[in-house]
Amino acid sequence: MDMIKNRLEKNFKKLKSWSERHQIEAFRLYDRDIPEYPFIVDVYKDHYVVYDKSDFIKDKDKNHLPHVIEALKALFKTSEDCIVIKKRERQEGLKQYEKLDSKEQTFSVRESQALLKVNLYDYLDTGLFLDHRPMRQKVFKTAKDKTFLNLFCYTGSVSVFAALAGARTTSVDMSQTYLRWAQDNFELNKIDLGDHSFINADVLEWLRANRDHAAFDMIFLDPPTFSNSKKMEDSFEVERDQDFLVDACMSMLKPNGVLYFSNNKRKFKLSENILAKYTVKDLTEESIPQDFHDKKIHCCFEIKNK
Repeated sequence: MDMIKNRLEKNFKKLKSWSERHQIEAFRLYDRDIPEYPFIVDVYKDHYVVYDKSDFIKDKDKNHLPHVIEALKALFKTSEDCIVIKKRERQEGLKQYEKLDSKEQTFSVRESQALLKVNLYDYLDTGLFLDHRPMRQKVFKTAKDKTFLNLFCYTGSVSVFAALAGARTTSVDMSQTYLRWAQDNFELNKIDLGDHSFINADVLEWLRANRDHAAFDMIFLDPPTFSNSKKMEDSFEVERDQDFLVDACMSMLKPNGVLYFSNNKRKFKLSENILAKYTVKDLTEESIPQDFHDKKIHCCFEIKNK
């Protein structure tokens, strides 16, 4: 118990002034730092999400979850009601978006310039991918007066930062639920929805229909690793289908436009075709936030036409 409490305390001391200085209310506190404690702990204002990553067979004799809960209660003087436990299985495709509960309890967290709505209970993910925080800042700093496209936009947090910077945004996602959530995020930040488009569509079909129409200065592309959703005609695998995705996006960029292509497939390799055809910069290292112990949480590339 002392071991995990000390580590949580040490990590929090390290992150506290940084998070306050940048007005960041949602961050990763603990990321499997100690082998005996295979958990991830994320802070959302005064709530704590614990992802249990323990192995059913390997860790069956040591249930250390109660230690983590007690340590959080002691360190943050909080009650168990504010601690949310999630068992994170390996997720295939859109399973990560399936409902777990129907509490519909949401609140907003501040991330520097924006407020973002989170739901810690009803889905495996909370509505905010913490690992994309540096990319949201990059977009905020560079999107002024640009036309911005966000594909597989999820709850639209990257679009919010683009809009706050002064971009006109288009956000595309297959889930009506998440698009509504994206609109909530815009309204939370008092952004006029009239200047922005929210498109409910299968991104692959939408790209086929809209490719070769150079309408955007900046595209953010963050596809799932794999999907075989009932709403899609074909299955999708990010490494296999990257050429189509990137080529279609590049055909939609205005001259001097930029594509940010991110995904969280471990050991992902960019195809030789893409490397040969375009100017590519690997942004992975600079796009991983400082509160993340896992430096392979995603890979990210800046791609421009030659």
